Amino acid sequence: MKILLLSFYYSPDLSAGSFRTTALVHALLEQLPEGAEIDLITTLPNRYQSFSSEAPEEEAHDCLRIRRVKLPAHQSGMGDQTKAFMAFAKKVLELTRAEDYALVYGTSSRLMTAALSAYVARKKSARLYLDIRDIFVDTIKDVLPKKAALAAKPVFSGLERWTMNRADKINLVSAGFADYFQQRYPGKELSFFTNGIDDVFIAAGKEIHEGEPQRGAALQEPVTVLYAGNMGEGQGLHAIIPELANRLDGKVKFRLVGDGGRRARLEQRLAEFECRNVEVVPPVKREQLLVEYRNADILFLHLNDYDAFRKVLPSKLFEYAALGKPVWAGVAGYAAEFVQAEIGNAAVFDPCDVEAAVQSFDTLKLENVQRTGFIEKYARDNIMRTMAEDVLSLLRDRRH
Repeated sequence: MKILLLSFYYSPDLSAGSFRTTALVHALLEQLPEGAEIDLITTLPNRYQSFSSEAPEEEAHDCLRIRRVKLPAHQSGMGDQTKAFMAFAKKVLELTRAEDYALVYGTSSRLMTAALSAYVARKKSARLYLDIRDIFVDTIKDVLPKKAALAAKPVFSGLERWTMNRADKINLVSAGFADYFQQRYPGKELSFFTNGIDDVFIAAGKEIHEGEPQRGAALQEPVTVLYAGNMGEGQGLHAIIPELANRLDGKVKFRLVGDGGRRARLEQRLAEFECRNVEVVPPVKREQLLVEYRNADILFLHLNDYDAFRKVLPSKLFEYAALGKPVWAGVAGYAAEFVQAEIGNAAVFDPCDVEAAVQSFDTLKLENVQRTGFIEKYARDNIMRTMAEDVLSLLRDRRH
């Protein structure tokens, strides 16, 4: 009895999808019924062009086979991403042609991996579990030019409808997605296993708290504000950082770690604003990222001012919160509500609003805190263990 897992990203790649799927695989392996095997198809590390990490194209373990698809060179543009996905899809269909599966699991942020999972599940007469990390149809109007969005939305709406109606279970990583799915797919069984905190960040948070309990009290300006992650249209760093950095020159030094489709635009605007207090550095492995976190005074997060982003819950919030550092977040909607309700010593401001960002900065306490309750509630191992049970329940349903 085989289970197929499709994930565009997997360890050692750097992305929320990679970390999430890696943790789920470990949880599934602990609970696999006798005679079951996992066939995971993913890609060779490709999240950032400026970051590469070696990984074998194929791995074989007791109950797990991993096959990584080599993609053509691509950047973050829509055209390049489409070519990359088509290469992945073609290879997935080739690799699964002679296989039989009882269950197909797909995790997807831009709909296409979910649609591919639905297609394979239909061909194999398999149960289908979808893990939805974003609502692509909802974001089209924000990421595509107006005319292209008008043409594309009906097409992707139809594809989404076909995909979701094929699923036996759908998991949503953000409760902010609930209304959208309940309205469009009434009667569908939904679960809400969110992103969580990996052990490495829980351990780092303990070290920070135990090693630097009074760090904040002795801070001297300028303080170091760290952003670590993607630099795309969705994050909108180019729309907030240059002006915000100038407003806080002398008080704050921004350190931005990562890469993405709008990094060049960010650097262009930093030059236009003649920013002297912003450093942009390429992505780093997790070991080095932990060093960056320890050296930071405040952790920064921002989403662009798009309606669709009012429903999302950035995975980065869990990572930041576990470290105990002050969190400064430019988010709206569900994410803003989540931060205010769940994360102590955090300041929220409206996306792209420089004045609000400056005002919220002044409310932060420059000290590290232990967010013990948050960590217990959102430890990824606990979330993934329960999610793995939910995924495997489809196998039990099949047997009955």
